[in-house]
This record gives sequence, C-alpha cells and structure tokens, in this order.
Amino acid sequence: MQLTNTTMNTLARVNNMPTLLDTFFGPSLMTRPYVTRYAQPTLTTPAVNVKDTEAAYQIDVAAPGAKKEDFGLSLNQNVLTISFKHEKNTEETNDNYVRKEFAFQSFERSFRLPKTVNAEGIKATYTDGILSVELPKMEEPKPEVKQIAIA
Repeated sequence: MQLTNTTMNTLARVNNMPTLLDTFFGPSLMTRPYVTRYAQPTLTTPAVNVKDTEAAYQIDVAAPGAKKEDFGLSLNQNVLTISFKHEKNTEETNDNYVRKEFAFQSFERSFRLPKTVNAEGIKATYTDGILSVELPKMEEPKPEVKQIAIA
C-alpha cells in the first residue's frame, strides 16, 4: 500500500489524538515527562567559540551558573582538555519523610593545538558565565639573512 500525503496527514492526526484516559485523567504517565519543582537543568556540552588573532588563539566556553572550581584544564601532547564536574547533594528532612537528591553534571572538550602555541603562557579566566582560555602564539623565528663575501 502506498501512502499519500493525505493518508499520512490523517495518520498523524489520529496518532496525536488524546486517548479516553487522557481526557479523564490528563496525560498518561507513559507520555508525561517526569518534571518536579526540584528538577535541576542538566548541563550538556556547552557552546564553544574559537578566535584566531594575531597574537593568540582565544577559546570561549559558555557555562552560565558554573563555578570556576568545577573546571579543569590540562595539556597533554598538544591536546588541551577542558573538563567540568559538578556534584550537588541536597537533603530535606521533615517529620514524616526524608528526601535526598543527587545531581551530577559533567562535560569534557578536547582541542588539538597547533605547534605555534606557547604552552607556558596559557591563561584561563571565568567571568559572567564564560570560561575564556587564552593560548598565546610563539614568536616565529625570523629567517636570518647571511651575507656571503665574493672572493
């Protein structure tokens, strides 16, 4: 059987129609996302901007709400790795119950650096939700011009 656009549109409408249970009880537990007022947003791999200037490369990582203590930077064989780990444990005690929640967020990004990066001069700052990593370029050696005397 070949499905035409009209048939596919009809099927889409039927599949999106509320069920009888949804009409009486609201969305079913199987289709309703589990969201509570305590749910924390998860941190996915953040956006990264890389800028090449005359003096340095600049890497900016957007991570609002993070703390600078949660970041780690490492350089291994010209590969810069930016990592983030944050754990949060909360406990609420009431007369009849104890509620504990654990949240863990992490990401890791790696960048292969060009050989022109001065590894000793790398600097990082975290301001207003942006982790900025400055990778200064080494000064390129200027070719030496040698004068040769004519005999």
